[in-house]
Parts: sequence; structure tokens; C-alpha cells
Amino acid sequence: MKGKKGNVVRYNRWGYFFLIPFAVVFIIFQLIPLCSTIYNSFFKHFFDGIMEIGPDPVGLDNYKTMFSGGDIWKYLGNTMIMWIMGFIPQILISLLLASWFANPSLKLKGKAFFQTVIYLPNLIMASAFAMLFFALFSKVGPINGMLQSMGVVAAGSPYDFLGHTGSARTLVAFMNFLMWFGNTTILLLAGMLGIDTSLYEAAEVDGATSNQVFFKITLPILRPILIYVMITSLIGGLQMFDVPQILTNGSGGPKNTTMTLIMALNKHLFSKNYGMGGALSVFMFVVTGILSMIVFKMNKQTEK
Repeated sequence: MKGKKGNVVRYNRWGYFFLIPFAVVFIIFQLIPLCSTIYNSFFKHFFDGIMEIGPDPVGLDNYKTMFSGGDIWKYLGNTMIMWIMGFIPQILISLLLASWFANPSLKLKGKAFFQTVIYLPNLIMASAFAMLFFALFSKVGPINGMLQSMGVVAAGSPYDFLGHTGSARTLVAFMNFLMWFGNTTILLLAGMLGIDTSLYEAAEVDGATSNQVFFKITLPILRPILIYVMITSLIGGLQMFDVPQILTNGSGGPKNTTMTLIMALNKHLFSKNYGMGGALSVFMFVVTGILSMIVFKMNKQTEK
């Protein structure tokens, strides 16, 4: 018995050896930068032209300055609104497509082809997507040309899609939806294909309808994957940058209604204001942690 226990301990050591590369990468590229960011947030440190100011310790002054104008809450609101506008259709369309692909009774032809096609937008760079939509929806773009030719928009008076809050936010949300619904569909499809078919057969024998099977069997079993998709999508939404940055040329227009937290952070880092940039980064870290905890709490309550 002692020999067997010794062998178990000896074999378990290999697990720690395999964790060493991850631990080293995490410490160097994540933990140290995180600690450095928190440390810099308590200092006044920026460049005025070529002259460096600081670093001088200022305590919580950077945080007070960040919250004093109220813009930070507006940027957070913009980010969450555009994320929700893109996430809701993303999860609904992905559930619908995944249920179609996973249903053997439909006998869909070319499923592998369509699964590949819907995933392709995820491989396209967000900057390329933004440039494409900027060209399509500009005042002289083809979309305005079509609307004018159909009489929807008066000739010579093109609609300024990027000059109105609703249309600008909708474009950003729609682009995020197009880029990520394929990835979500593949994840949900993998979860559905892993469900034991005997559960569906038993439900069919009991006379359950397709809606009852979906809501009583499929969705509860998919809950862990749905939570994973929601958490990762939330983190990605809070880090929304390239699409609104390129689409609005960094202005966050109209009237800062598409300005996200990362775009505001980029302005501080572009001006090399490390103190304010660090404070905003810490704020985003805390917000991400709080929202993630809320999602986990909601999941535990539904399980009870």
C-alpha cells in the first residue's frame, strides 16, 4: 500500500511540472502588468510634449478625477448598451441554428458547409469589418444610394448613419453580432451533440412537444455552456474597441454615444497619461469582476 501511495504522489508531480509554463507566462504577462497598473494608478505620471511629469504619488486623486466629470459612467453605459444590442440576437440566432444542426430528424444537407460559412466572419479582422461597414453606410456609400433610388431617402439628402445615436450604435452592435454568432453557434452545437439521445427518446415516448423538449431538457443541460458564452461575451463586450474606434474615427460620435471604456483608455495611453490610464484599467477590472460574479450568482440561484 505504501508503494502504491508513493507512486501516486510521484505521478502527481508531473501535473505540477506541466503547469510551470502556464504559471510563468501568467506571472510575466498578466500578474506583473496587473500589479504594475494598480501601482501606477496612484501616481501622477504623464508627458507634456517631450517633458516627463512625475511619477509623483497622488493617492486617490486619479480616481477622483475619473469620477468627477461623470463621463466614465456614460462610457460604461455606452459599452453595455451596444454589447446587449449585439448579444441578445447573437444568443437567439445561435440557439436556433445549433438546434437545427443538431436535430437529426431534419436531415439537413451540407451541414458541414454551412457550419464553416457561419464561422468565417469570426476569422475576419474587426478592423476590416469596420472599414467595410464605414464604406457601405457612409453618405456616399451604396446603402444610401439604394435608399435614394427606392425613394426611402430624398435624393440629394443622404442619411447620416454615423451621425445619429440609434443607427451608429446599431451598426456597432450588428457588426459584433456578425463576427461572433458563428463562434457561439459552434459552442452550443457541441453541447447539444453531447446530450444523450436517450433523453430525447424518453421524452418523445412520454408525448413531450418539441418546445417542451427544448426548454425542459436541452436548455438546462446547456446551462454551463450558456454561462461560459455569456461570461466570455461580457468580457469581450467590455473590451469593445476596434469596431467603434474605426467606424467613428476615434471620436465616439455622435456626442460620445459610441465611446467605449477601452476607447477612453486608449486616449489616456495615447497621451501617455499612465496614472489616469491605470485608474481606468483598475475600474474596468473591478467592473468585469462584479458583473461576472453577478452572472455566476444568477446561475446558482436558477440551479436551486
